[in-house]
Amino acid sequence: MSRTAALSSFVESAPPGELADVTKAIKSILGDDSSVQGDLTPAFEKYNEEQFATVKLPGGSGEVLISEYNNLGDGRYYDVESQSSFAFDHATQKSSGVQSYVLESSHSDLVKSLVKSLSIHTSEHYPKSSLGVYPTEDDSQLAIITVANKYSPSNYWNGRWRSQYIFSPSSGSLTGTIKVDVHYYEDGNVRLLTNKAINVSVGAGAGASEIVRQIANAEKRYQEDLNKAFGSLSEGAFKSLRRQLPITRQKIEWEKISGYRLGQDIGGGRSR
Repeated sequence: MSRTAALSSFVESAPPGELADVTKAIKSILGDDSSVQGDLTPAFEKYNEEQFATVKLPGGSGEVLISEYNNLGDGRYYDVESQSSFAFDHATQKSSGVQSYVLESSHSDLVKSLVKSLSIHTSEHYPKSSLGVYPTEDDSQLAIITVANKYSPSNYWNGRWRSQYIFSPSSGSLTGTIKVDVHYYEDGNVRLLTNKAINVSVGAGAGASEIVRQIANAEKRYQEDLNKAFGSLSEGAFKSLRRQLPITRQKIEWEKISGYRLGQDIGGGRSR
């Protein structure tokens, strides 16, 4: 594997909210190598589009997202709600050069209605989220995207919810995926990666409210399934790995573990 390929794999697998940390680590390892930034540009672009990176536009109030569906080429993207296009630096995740942009699509009215209905749904179910609705390249389908990030580096965890659907107005089909990515790294390194396929029939000519209702139902069911899975892990697989508390029923002070006498202090027995 070449150096560029190896470094690109690090970038593309960066956990939520930790791309800057990964980039900083790469630079600290390689030193002042000016060629690295240029070599990794495709990896940064792939990461930002696949992870639905969000950015605040100059003078804007909310964050807009980056994806392959709103890519105009030459490093520029557009946002339907603000009716603007902008340049995006994939390495720094900064925006600039905002210009007016009017969407040209045979589904423009449905796009606007979906943005409005989806905004209501996301505001009710996610503490902080960004969304986008974009016509596909041939204008035959619509991409409906939601990303919700929650970062808590002070508590050593970060998480991201991504949902992506393709709606076909002619057939009424709605297909897509829901992905959850959570990284917990306090005194360890644990990462949850899920991928749930969605396939429902909304009906040809369905309105925005019905489309979003189907999306809301699918996401609610998946959230409930995740909660059940976590509960079964806690009471099943994780519990069988080790006892939750030692026999003394007191929590172990791990920073003092080297000073414990296994038989007496942890097991409750007597030392000889």
